[in-house]
Amino acid sequence: MGNNAGSLKNHIATAEKTGALSFSEKRLDEFPSALQKASGVLRNLDLSKNKISALPSSIGSYKMLKTLRLSENRLHALPAEIGGLDKLESLFVSGNALVDLPSSMAGLRSLKVLDASANQLKTFPSFVTALKKLDVLDLSRNKIAALPDDLSGLSATELSINLNQVSLLPETLSWCPRLKTLRAEENCLPLEGVPTRMLSESKISTLQLAGNLFDEKKLADIDGYNKYMERYTAVKRKLD
Repeated sequence: MGNNAGSLKNHIATAEKTGALSFSEKRLDEFPSALQKASGVLRNLDLSKNKISALPSSIGSYKMLKTLRLSENRLHALPAEIGGLDKLESLFVSGNALVDLPSSMAGLRSLKVLDASANQLKTFPSFVTALKKLDVLDLSRNKIAALPDDLSGLSATELSINLNQVSLLPETLSWCPRLKTLRAEENCLPLEGVPTRMLSESKISTLQLAGNLFDEKKLADIDGYNKYMERYTAVKRKLD
């Protein structure tokens, strides 16, 4: 930590009073063990844009955390213990080198926002269907080639899978109770990889599919497209 040691000590002393600590862009190469002093009171922790390559298992003891920002570090994995943060509402781990996310994260029962974009994920984290408070799920810019067959339990209102390698959108996305925005640009989708039911019967009102293996204008030829456009137009009018 070098010259940052004294500064971090001061930040921790303040964090013990405020419950918040921001120590981004400080060239940290490891998770500061001194933070343990504030583990019982920290609600917001920002260690983004450092060089941290691993999280300690003790992250599970930071039980009061509501927001954890670890974007743009060098993380290759998250410890299973992170799933014990049952008050966590927002987790930002974009721009790392994560190859998967631990299934224990199904225990993040308060999670509303999960940003795991710009990593090396090869499989869709199926545990997300257990996160009943989830609003926003961003898995864009990964290496995901397929989505699970059954995503009907996904609670998110917004799902982003831009810049992956997905070739089929499962019909079960049509049954997601709250899904309004689906971003699937620049994947490997053929026109037949877009389910008719998603257009005609889902709650999706913003569907972004540019940069796939078909001309977007051909969507208009699919049965149900008019129904989708009715939803799209209704939402646009509300925003206007």
